[in-house]
Amino acid sequence: MKVRPLFVVFALTALVATTSFAATPDPAKTRSYIDHAWSTLTRSVNECRALVDPKVPSRSVIYLPAGVTAPASLAQSAKRCGVKVENLPTPIHELGDVDPTRLPAQGLLYLPHPYVVPGGFFNEMYGWDSYFIVLGLVADHRQQLALDMVDNALYEVEYYGGVLNANRTYYLTRSQPPLLTAMMTAVMDDPASFKDAAAKRAWLEKAYPLAVRNYEIWTRKQHLAGDTGLSRYFDFGHGPVIEMPDSDYYVGVIRWLLAHPSENPGYLIKAPQHPDKAQAETLKTTSCDVTKSKICAGDWLDGYRLTADYYLGDRAMRESGFDTDFHFGPWGGSTHHYAGAGLNSLLYKYARDLHDFAAELGKADDAQRWADAAAARKNAMDKYLWHADQGRYMDWDFVAGKASTDPYLTMFYPLWAGAASPQQAKALVGQLKLFEHKGGLAMSTRDTGAQWDAPFGWAPTNWIAAKGLQDYGFRTDALRISCAFTGTIDRSLAKDGTIREKYNMVLGNADVKITAGYKANVIGFGWTNGVYLKMDHLIAADGGCKSAPAAPSAAAH
Repeated sequence: MKVRPLFVVFALTALVATTSFAATPDPAKTRSYIDHAWSTLTRSVNECRALVDPKVPSRSVIYLPAGVTAPASLAQSAKRCGVKVENLPTPIHELGDVDPTRLPAQGLLYLPHPYVVPGGFFNEMYGWDSYFIVLGLVADHRQQLALDMVDNALYEVEYYGGVLNANRTYYLTRSQPPLLTAMMTAVMDDPASFKDAAAKRAWLEKAYPLAVRNYEIWTRKQHLAGDTGLSRYFDFGHGPVIEMPDSDYYVGVIRWLLAHPSENPGYLIKAPQHPDKAQAETLKTTSCDVTKSKICAGDWLDGYRLTADYYLGDRAMRESGFDTDFHFGPWGGSTHHYAGAGLNSLLYKYARDLHDFAAELGKADDAQRWADAAAARKNAMDKYLWHADQGRYMDWDFVAGKASTDPYLTMFYPLWAGAASPQQAKALVGQLKLFEHKGGLAMSTRDTGAQWDAPFGWAPTNWIAAKGLQDYGFRTDALRISCAFTGTIDRSLAKDGTIREKYNMVLGNADVKITAGYKANVIGFGWTNGVYLKMDHLIAADGGCKSAPAAPSAAAH
């Protein structure tokens, strides 16, 4: 993905925010940066920087749900900013009800409350980013903004069919990792979020059915991983994603597959560059529709095009948030073939949260139903994902009927979710050596050149692993990982005055060189800010980094 002009704006903002760069890492400087960044990254539909799309500034559109009248403040700001206001053509009950390709133009989806964006060219409210941002806002005593973000997510469920990848029309066919109830819990657990118990209960009574509706996305037929009782990622669109500015990404995939024929799972088909009418009709089912998508038409190299199944996997990869990885096939092209340990852990926790909400609201039958759903998912996870002989969870390719042989950091998600037994948790601690480096936990053990593989590490997955370890009593491991990751952030900020979306775990800095997929290391950065604050609290509670032990053994490289 090419860096947009807005990226430069955020870089300059970061430089201003850190008036001088410390030669030595200084956590106080990091916290000061984060404190300033919340305002820098907050958006509202009453301001042009939220409404104007940096990708198409002269043709920016904001869409409201069908039948919803634009608030006066939005109408005024849209006029001032030169942004067109439209309504979606029909009400949305489920993801995929509206085909974004049939809209006259792509645009921003209206949200009623302020929200924090990740940073750089990510100028929207993103699905799973928002959970980690909310954690940081609550930790930083910004409860109202945290509650606003949760209410925006609930608004997406009510009017757009689910928590979206982000609030753009081209995301109306997919969600992101299901963390809505975790977001709700984060604000509900803070006494300052609501004025009193009655207000909290009234809020939960309205939010609970929407949270249920969002869970049901993952039990629709398309999101089921065969007959395993588990779920998979799936996007309800077809062909190349329409948010891509051109065909460069997909042509890069073809080029890589041609250069690595032994690693091609069958993502290529022979096809003409300029198909005739009959050939174009065939490509609609075997690849994509060259007559309706300029990106599809350009996805050709040396006599080859990508298969329709590859495009389904590519879209599912984007719903997973791991764009791009090679764990679920090269370029993530087989993501929809997998029942992942990460996704199913999140859904186990989601069902447990719904149980707790139902119990709090006095809905005993509902509470039992959610307890049963969580138990059934845990049993399926133990059957298909847990490998006692290896002491780890491994993702299950339900299409091929076999487990992945590629260790991935999401094996620690069951700890965060509370889905592992004490024996499983103890065995998992022994797997830390696969991922642990100077800078924290890398995503995998393979350096593929993709940003969601080794040697790169990310705030959300480092936090989920650390919090899970802490919850199961492995506090020294959680402390060590938290100290390593926050130390990486401190060192990087001391060097260039910025906080980034991802880091190099082997080097313990922001020296990230990507060769497959998106190459930018975006400045901002919402979820890194949130995780830093949560890890800072964990570190303080466990005696500080001076008391952190060394890693038990050298990490695999």
